Amino acid sequence: MTVKRSASAYADTVSRLLEAIEERNLTVFARIDHAAGARAAGLELASEEVVVFGNPRAGTPLMQSDPRVGIELPLRILAWEDEQGALLGYRDPRELARDYDVGENRDALDAMASLLDALVTAATSSSNM
Repeated sequence: MTVKRSASAYADTVSRLLEAIEERNLTVFARIDHAAGARAAGLELASEEVVVFGNPRAGTPLMQSDPRVGIELPLRILAWEDEQGALLGYRDPRELARDYDVGENRDALDAMASLLDALVTAATSSSNM
């Protein structure tokens, strides 16, 4: 997993991540708030959320090559907080080429990796977007 520590607080980091996703005209399909789920079950968990997002134009060709890759898509970024602050993490999509037959769509995995890096960098940097 690629992990970057944020220069900002958790809520600001997640907000900046969502803004960066929106600025690139990507769709947020879901936000899974693990901490809220834990609280609902009477348990405690530090802030932790998965943001699921993407663009069907990018992911569909991969699934056309190998439908099994659909378990890995859309893209997702995990945000969490520890005693030192907020972090963002994601799995490098280029690793999917080892497990799935993506054929001639390896360039799409490179583009996804660059996108994830850009989003996380925008969300975790100390300068304003």
